[in-house]
Amino acid sequence: MPAAQKIHILGVARPPADQFRVAALQRYKILDTPPCDDFSFLAELAAKLCGVPYAAVALVDAERVWLKAGHGLPLGSVPRQDSYCALAVLGEAATEIADLSADYRTAHLPLTVGAPHMRMYSGVALTSPDGFQIGSLCVMDSRPGALDEEQRRTLARLGRQVMALIELRANQRTLDSSQRELEQLALGDELTGLHNRRSLLQRLQFEVARAKRFRTPLSALMIDLDDFKGVNDGYGHAAGDMVLANVGRLLRESVRVIDIAGRYGGEVLCVVLPNTPREGAGKLAETLRAKLAAQLHTAGARVVEVTASIGVGAFDHMGIADAESLLRQADEALRRAKDGGRNRVAS
Repeated sequence: MPAAQKIHILGVARPPADQFRVAALQRYKILDTPPCDDFSFLAELAAKLCGVPYAAVALVDAERVWLKAGHGLPLGSVPRQDSYCALAVLGEAATEIADLSADYRTAHLPLTVGAPHMRMYSGVALTSPDGFQIGSLCVMDSRPGALDEEQRRTLARLGRQVMALIELRANQRTLDSSQRELEQLALGDELTGLHNRRSLLQRLQFEVARAKRFRTPLSALMIDLDDFKGVNDGYGHAAGDMVLANVGRLLRESVRVIDIAGRYGGEVLCVVLPNTPREGAGKLAETLRAKLAAQLHTAGARVVEVTASIGVGAFDHMGIADAESLLRQADEALRRAKDGGRNRVAS
């Protein structure tokens, strides 16, 4: 290949399909994350083993180079055209410049002409498993020179360790995210978006313990959708699912952050109200009853109207002083509301 074809000007040089390389970097979600001792240790080790005062773990974004770790250098980012590390993603596994002031690509760069007046640069590409060079582990010196073969091999091995650490952290984030999703699936009701029965009862036990310890009020609402069987029979189970989903959304939007709304079973829902006395729970119950009665559900061209009966239970720290008695009281009040004609609140 003619020498002229190998010339790179940092301000314009880009590897082929650079957008895919940048996308590969961004998939790691590492840019602008806090400093990390593990990366800092590898940068420091690279400097010491190569016998130079400066080292960095540098990631080459679309228009900037960001330092994840540095030894002897401040962390932060610089424009891509001002960084030696922009050379690391142009296709070579390693880049070494013995005198930065004598190389047309780097002689004009800020760290060359200004403090600390860098002269030597040696870097290895950080290459992802799918072949994209996302950055560099590099070492630098304010004196001209070059690494020996053993130091180059050491730098390459450390570069692989940096890349392995990037992969490990990304995999851990993916694992953590998957675990959170699994926990949500385990504790949430998919149809309504509320807590499922297991999660609801677990949270209730926690609130009971807190109410007992601090002698604070605690209430619960039992909500039963009136004649829900008629919805399923008359409009189909898909319409019934749609109604439950709409009701779940209404509850989520109507309760406080500290309240715990869950699907107790079938069309019966429950809302646990920490630090709420019976009077406040009754007011909320009436508000929810009115909202549910006004909520319209569409099943094809037909409109489905659904009302709800609500029972209110409240701690008295005597006869009603545990989760079972609280739910039993709310359930008994719910039965009175149903027996009284439905679409009403009983306490």
